Amino acid sequence: MRVQVTKTAGVVTSVALVGSDGMPIAAVTEFLRHVIDSGGSPNTALAYGYDLRLVFEFLAEDNLDWREFRAANALELLTWLRARPVRRPRQQLGISGVGPAGRLMSPASVARVLAALSSFYEWAAIAELFDRENPMRRRRDVALSMVPERHRPFVGAASRQQSVRRDVRVRLPIRLPRPLSGNDVEALLGSISNLRDMAMVLLMLDGGLRPGEVLGLHLVDIAYGRRRVTVRKRDDHPRGARGKSRRERVVDLLEPRTLDAVNRYVLHERPLDSDSPFLFLVGGAGTRRCEPLSYAALVRMFARRLDKLGLRTQDKTPHALRHTHATAMWEAGMRELALQQRLGHASPESTRIYTRVSDQQVRDEYVTALGARR
Repeated sequence: MRVQVTKTAGVVTSVALVGSDGMPIAAVTEFLRHVIDSGGSPNTALAYGYDLRLVFEFLAEDNLDWREFRAANALELLTWLRARPVRRPRQQLGISGVGPAGRLMSPASVARVLAALSSFYEWAAIAELFDRENPMRRRRDVALSMVPERHRPFVGAASRQQSVRRDVRVRLPIRLPRPLSGNDVEALLGSISNLRDMAMVLLMLDGGLRPGEVLGLHLVDIAYGRRRVTVRKRDDHPRGARGKSRRERVVDLLEPRTLDAVNRYVLHERPLDSDSPFLFLVGGAGTRRCEPLSYAALVRMFARRLDKLGLRTQDKTPHALRHTHATAMWEAGMRELALQQRLGHASPESTRIYTRVSDQQVRDEYVTALGARR
C-alpha cells in the first residue's frame, strides 16, 4: 500500500492511496481530492494520505472493510498504532516509546492519524458513502468548556462553537515554545556571511515569520519605504513551500537591520537575470540558481550553521526563531491580541503558549509572596 502523488510545476495537485493490488482506493482518493478542491493545503492532503494508509493497513490485517469500522474497532486501532514501530528519523521534541521492534509512534503522530480518520468519516457521511454514526465519535466536553484560560466565542454559550472531545483519543503534553538564548542568537548571526541566509534568518527572528512564509515571499511583498512585509496566502511555490495560515497579514519591520539585509541581498547577491517573482532563490553558479529556494534547503542551511557552532539540538529549528521573536515581544509587554495578529494565529490559544514561558504577573506575585515569608 502506498501514497501516489501527482505534481504540476512542482506543486502537489493530487494525492491518491493505492492498494496492494495496484489500484487506487476510491473512497480515500475522492476524500483527498475533496481536501484539495475545497481549498485545503496540498500538504494537508498529503499528510492525510499517509495517515489513512496506516488505517487501511490495519483494516487489511483484520480483513475489515472501511464501511464496517465501528467505535470498538477504533479502540483496537489505537492499540495497534501505539505498538507500531516506525522507521523515520525522530522529529524534534517528539516523545516516543521504544518497543521490541524499535522506536514506536509518538502520541502526537497517533493523535494525527485519529484526527485524519475522523475527518474521513465526516466526509464519507456527507458524500453518502457511509450511513452510520462517525466511529470516531465526538461529544461536547462540559469540563473543558469551563477551563478559564480556554478561548470562548464572543457570544458565549449562545454560540454553536462548543468544546468537543473524541471518545477515542491520546493525551498529549502541552509543550512550551523553545526560544533560542541570546548567546545562541548572537553566535548564529555572527556565523552568517551569506546575504540571503542573513535576510531569511532576520525575517524570522525580527518579524516572527514562519519559514514557509519567508520562502513564499515575492519581491512585491516588501515595502521598504513603509518598513513592512505583506504575508500573502499562495500555493504557487514550485518546491511546495507555503505558509500555514490562511489569513494574510502585514508585518511591520522597524528593526533597521532586517530590511537592510533584504535590500543588500536583492541588490548584491540575488541573480539579476532571474524573472522569478520569489524573493529568495537558490543562487550560486549552478543550473538551478534562479529557482526558488526549498524548505529542505533552508532547514539544511540552519542545521549546518548550528553544527559548526556546536549548538545543534532537536528543538533548534528555523521555526525556533519565530518562537524567539514571539517570546521576546511578550516579555517586552506586547498585548496578547496584538501578538496574535502579528504572528497570524487563528486562535488565541496558539498565542497563549508564550504567556506560559514568562508570565510577569505570576513572577511578581511570587516575589511578593517570597518577601512576605521573610
